[in-house]
Parts: sequence; C-alpha cells; structure tokens
Amino acid sequence: MNRAIRKVAVIGSGVMGSRIACHFAGIGVQVLLLDIVPGEPNDAEKAKGLTIESKQVRNRIVNDALQATLKSKPSAVYTKKVAELVKTGNIDDDLHLIAESDWIIEVVVERLDIKQKVFEKIEQYRKRGTLVTTNTSGIPIHLMSEGRSEDFQQNFCGTHFFNPPRYLRLLEIIPAPKTKPEVLDFLMDYGSRFLGKTTVLCKDTPAFIANRVGVFGFMAVFKAMQELGLNVDEVDLLTGPILGRPKSATFRTGDVVGLDTLVHVAKDLPANAPNDEAKDLFKMPPFLEKMLENKWLGDKTGQGFYKKVKVPANADKASFTQSPEDRGDEKKVSTAAQNTKTEILTLDLNTMEYGPKRKTRFATIEAAKPIDDLEQRLKVLYTGQDKAGDFYRLVHHMMFAYSSNRIPEITDELYKIDDGLKAGFGWDMGAFESWDVLGVEKVLKNMDAAGIKVADWVTQMLEKGFKTFYKTENGQRKYYDIRTQSYQPLPGTGAFILLEHLDEKVVWKNSACKLYDIGDDVVALRWNTKMNSIGGEVLEGVQKSVAIAEEKYKGLILANGGANFSAGANVGLIFMFAAEQEYDELDFAIRQFQATTMRLRYSSIPVIVAPHGLTLGGGCEMCLHADAVQAAAETYIGLVEVGVGLIPGGGGTKEMAVRASDRNIKEDIEVNYLQQLFINVATAKVATSAHEGFENFVFRPGTDRVSINPDRRIADAKRRILAMYEQGYTQPAPRTDIKVQGRGGLGGLLAGIHAMWRGNYASDYDKLIAEKLAHVICGGDLSQPTLVSEQYLLDLEREAFLSLCGQRKTLERLQSILQTGKPLRN
Repeated sequence: MNRAIRKVAVIGSGVMGSRIACHFAGIGVQVLLLDIVPGEPNDAEKAKGLTIESKQVRNRIVNDALQATLKSKPSAVYTKKVAELVKTGNIDDDLHLIAESDWIIEVVVERLDIKQKVFEKIEQYRKRGTLVTTNTSGIPIHLMSEGRSEDFQQNFCGTHFFNPPRYLRLLEIIPAPKTKPEVLDFLMDYGSRFLGKTTVLCKDTPAFIANRVGVFGFMAVFKAMQELGLNVDEVDLLTGPILGRPKSATFRTGDVVGLDTLVHVAKDLPANAPNDEAKDLFKMPPFLEKMLENKWLGDKTGQGFYKKVKVPANADKASFTQSPEDRGDEKKVSTAAQNTKTEILTLDLNTMEYGPKRKTRFATIEAAKPIDDLEQRLKVLYTGQDKAGDFYRLVHHMMFAYSSNRIPEITDELYKIDDGLKAGFGWDMGAFESWDVLGVEKVLKNMDAAGIKVADWVTQMLEKGFKTFYKTENGQRKYYDIRTQSYQPLPGTGAFILLEHLDEKVVWKNSACKLYDIGDDVVALRWNTKMNSIGGEVLEGVQKSVAIAEEKYKGLILANGGANFSAGANVGLIFMFAAEQEYDELDFAIRQFQATTMRLRYSSIPVIVAPHGLTLGGGCEMCLHADAVQAAAETYIGLVEVGVGLIPGGGGTKEMAVRASDRNIKEDIEVNYLQQLFINVATAKVATSAHEGFENFVFRPGTDRVSINPDRRIADAKRRILAMYEQGYTQPAPRTDIKVQGRGGLGGLLAGIHAMWRGNYASDYDKLIAEKLAHVICGGDLSQPTLVSEQYLLDLEREAFLSLCGQRKTLERLQSILQTGKPLRN
C-alpha cells in the first residue's frame, strides 16, 4: 500500500500536541488540531456576552495553546506562516473531520483510561487504513488499543516525539501487538525523510529506550553529586558543552523538561521494571521530594533548580533574595522597579534556599577547555586527577554498566541506545561511542576495580577479539551485533553521507581541509577549524577542490560536520592585520576571499553548498555564490559583518546588488527590494531557520532547497549535482549587466540611515558603516542607474572593507569578539 500523508489530525493541543502540529505544518502538511471544550466561558468572554455555545469559547483551549506555541522562545516553528496550515477545532464539534486525515496522532493527558476513551471516539470517524498513533512517554502500548477493531489495531502504534519536536530529533516508534510491519517501515522512513527525525524502533518496555537510559543518567549524576559533595553550579559546569552535552547541562534541562516529568518516569520504573539491577537508584533523593512538595517544578512554575528574580541594578549580591520592601527600603521601591536587572539564582540542595550562582574552577576543566576535538577532550576529562575527574569516572562507569545491561531487555541493538541519547537528549556522543573513545578494555578494568559490573556480552565480545562497539570499514559505519556476534552495517544509513566516516576516501587535504570522493564522480569538501571559521587554508582548500573537480569529477559539494557549517571569516586574522596596519596583507586576504567565492560562481562544474547550524558572514557568502544550496532546516544564516564594524567583503555586498538587479528586471520594484536587502545586511539579520532564509532573500526560491533531516543534506546535494551534470551544466559567463541605482537609490538609503541615527537607534559608528554599505550596494556615486560588472562592485566592496579596518572602533569591536564572543556597541 502506497501511503501519502496529506492531512494529519492531532488530538490534544497541550505543549506537545501544538508543537507536533506545528512541526507537521512546517513541512507543508495540512493539520487539524483539536482539544476539549472548556467548562464555561471565562470572565473576559462573559463580558463580551459570549456563551458556552459560542465558537470562540468552545475553541478557546486549542486556540490559546496554538498561539502560545507560535510565541514560544526558542521558536517552535520554522516560520510563522506555518499557522496558515493549522486548522483548529474541538473534539465535541469537529471530531468527524478526522475522516479526511491520513494520520491521527493522540496527544492527550498521560492516563490510560482517558486515552482509551479518545481511541473509542476516533474509531467512530477514522477511515479504514488510517494511521493512528499515540504520543506517550511510557504507558504500555499494548494496553492502548484493546477492544478496538482489527483494522485499528493493525494500523496503530506508539510514536514518541521529544519536546521540543523542532529541535530534539528523536522519534521512537513502538509497535503494538498487532501492528503491521509495513506500518512500522513506513513510519520509520517517513519520520526520517520528511520529519527530519532520528527514528528508533523500540520494544514496548517501561519508558522505552531514551527515557529509560536518559533518566538513569540524571539519577546517576544526582548520586555522584551527593557522593562527591558537589553543588548544582558545579554539576552543570561538568555536564554541559565541555562534555559534548547541551548548554542546559543537567539541572537546567530538568527545569526546562519539568521536574514532575522527570520524577514521573523515575518513580514508575522500579514498579514497572522490578528486575532492573539499578532500581534502587531511581528512589527520589530528599531534595527532589522537597521540590515536588514546594511545587518547584522548573520553568512551568517559575522556579526549580534555578530561579529568575528582578533585583535593583546596583544591588549587593547578598541581598538578591530580598525585595526592597523586605529590606525596609519602601521609598526605593518605585525607583528599584524602574532600574532593575534579572539575576538567576541557584538552589542550594542542602539548605533548600536560593542564592547567587557560584563560580567554580576545576583543574581538569581548565586542561580540557582548549581542546576542540570532543574525543580528545573526553580522554582528558576521564583521566582528571581532581574531584571533576572522579565525577566523570563515576558517572561514565554507571552509565556504561546500565546501558550494557539494558540489552536485550529494551533493545537488541546497542546503536539504538546511542541514537536515543543523542537525538532525545542532545548529546554529541552516545554511551557506547564514548566507551569506544576511552578504550573498552581500559575502562572495563577500571570498572572491575570499582566493583561496577557490566553485562556478560561485553566481556564475551572482547574475548572474541572485537575491541570496539563501532568500526568504519570501506566508508561504511558498522556496529557490534550481540545476536550474530559480528559487525553489521548501521541500518538506514544508506541515505546518509557522513564525511567524518570517509577517511579512506580522501583525495586531497591540507591542515584544515579534506576533499572526499563520495562516489558517482562527485567530491565533497569539509574543513575542520574552530567554529569552522574560514582562513587562508580553507580558501586554498576551496580553490584546490574546484580545480580537482573540474579536472576529474562531475561536481563539488561544500559541507561540514560539527554543530555549525561556518561562523564566518577568521576574525583573529583580520584583527591582527588591522591592528598592525598590515593593509597590503589585508588587501591580499580580501582579494583571495573574493576570488574564492567567484571561483565557486564561475567553475565549469556544478557547485552546491550544504550548510547547517550557524552559517554566518563568509559562510553565508559561499552559499550566495554557489549554483545551488541544499540547507538543513536548522540553518541560521546571515551576513553579520556589520556587527564587528565591517561590511561583507567576500562578495556578499556585491551579491546583494546583483540580486537586487535581477529581481528589479523581473518585477520592476527597484528601490523597495534594494532597501530590504540593505536593511537585512545593515542590521546583521540572521534567519532562524532555512525557511526564514527564503523570507530574508538569502536563499532563492526554485534554486535553493531544504533538507529537513540534516543527515540527508549531502546525499540530497549529490543527487542534485548529478542531475545538473546530466542536464548539461554550462559554466556561467561573468556578469557585466548589473543595474545599480547610483545616487537615486543612495539618497533614500542615506535618509533612512540619518533617521535611525537621529532617533538614537544607531551610533555614530553604526551610521558610518551603514553609509559605506549603502555606497557599495548602490554602485557608488553614479548620477543615474547604470549597468556595471561584478568586478566593479567587488572593487568598491574591498575598498570600503579596507577603509573600515583602519578605524579604531572596528578594532575595538573585533577585539571584543575575540575576548568575549560578543560585539561591542560603540
């Protein structure tokens, strides 16, 4: 049966339901979002004369939930336009509309009896063959569909999305007793291909896979914290980005998820999994019991492990927890309210009182900080000889033992546990991957010495000569399969091209870059620098890769690994040249960057850039000059050079003039479009998704495309390269027909700049930068609209860039970026 998902119905519009609805709408699917009817009109509705029969009242719950999701931060949607695809209603009046849906997702409260009643109602209206799934985090799936028809049960299973669905990529698929295999196959593929998920097929066991192991990870951290006498601030320092985990680390994550959710899973496990060897660890420590009693559940109640408070801007830290009234400063109350700042207080788990954040330092952390490579950093953390090192060893040992002992209970394949932790909790490296990095045998000896027992299959694996859980062979990633006692290819990875696993396919490299043969006569360039910034060796790598591709291949892809495609040009290099007044070196560097982007534009083979994450400044300029872009949905792209006191100098400013010219010719809206492009660059506007990149005119409709699943973007780009080649790709001719506006366009832009400056929205230096930008984007001081060449605009761009490099305030901004990571507003 060929399935197509055109319409989805989501029953339940709470935090998860509304976000799931928006995620489907974000990929272009029509969504029906339903919830219950409120008991009665609220006071505001009564004041308007509305009754319980009024549609506005009956749909209040669902509409309020959707609006809250659309306003949430970080944004739950790729673009606000997705709301147009979401139709709201209520279960009493509109449930019959689910008959038009291809997939019905139940997301109501976590109570089996309520879910069963909802399924009974759904069966009255669903058409035969329609998918029905439940988004539960732990209720046994086999209990849900009891009493339903055979067709219902065959098309029913669990689909566990993680919150927030846009950012956490895990989708657990849990079969019910009668679920047809083809339904599971469809959902596994659809979740990956269309929803951008890491789909994991689970067994119907308590908390499934990710929450079972992930919540154990929380409890292991609590245990290690108590044994070693650590506090909340210290633990979040140890379990955040330094370890390859999210910035929210442990306790901030607890606040975001909600302490009640965490405790719900932890409390249920000992009863539901009586044979779990670590069930005693899931007992609630006293501080958690007290927090539940006080309803300190995290963000949803305004305080948890952390608490935000407003304090006078000049308050002494000792008085953070007191209001002006408490301190007897009644006369200062109104003044304090006007002159306050937000402080984040931390809960002391011994006294259960909030206090200022404690600054902490560990020798192990200081030694690991300068190491960019996570694998090398992890080795330093694990072998640390202070309290931090003790913490890392204890936590990793407990996690390794627990993960190994969950096989085959919760899964037969070890990679599913790693996938769950990475996609569901935002870890950069799973448990078994970390164990591989640290050395399986070495760690096992340490665990034996500490009295921590692993599953027998680990010892048997080593005895049979298998020394790692994963290996890469001929560019293919494999895992150790316990059942066959052999390495097997990771399922589903045929659709992915992961350059970091293709070291055997390198055809050229320098100290920053590697060029890979990815098959079918296509090559892909990847560079590995801090934040994937672009310096001389990266530019050399790009130019060399184009030359090699032109000589031997059908096309070239630019794609990077890690969290980001590129944070832009190497700011440190620019600062050094500018500070030492090495203007000839600066001029050469800018010319080299411009020549590189133009080489991408005018190569004899198709070039596609496949960005993801931060794609700023120079990274954005490479996208602007490619034949096409295949962007991950989570691509945050923009020309941000104004923020460091410069203008885009790698062809980015020139390209804005080119795009304004091309659109003007087609649509005859010359000045308005030019102004919008100017504003985007002058305000360093960054798109918060690839979809928003189209709205910001960075991406081109019809030319540039989006891969919802970031792991598919290189494979998607490769298919496009081959299609362009087969269609007879022809090298473009250099442009000499770019229509610039000259003084006519410049006058309008300068007037706007002056108004912003007079209104104190821009500093004197912001005004100067914006004037330089306007001068270039309008083609300079020309008396009338004129046709110019790209080289003419590149020369103007380079001249303006160099002139700003000589300004003291630019140096101050560059220095601020290098020292603090934030631009100075001067």
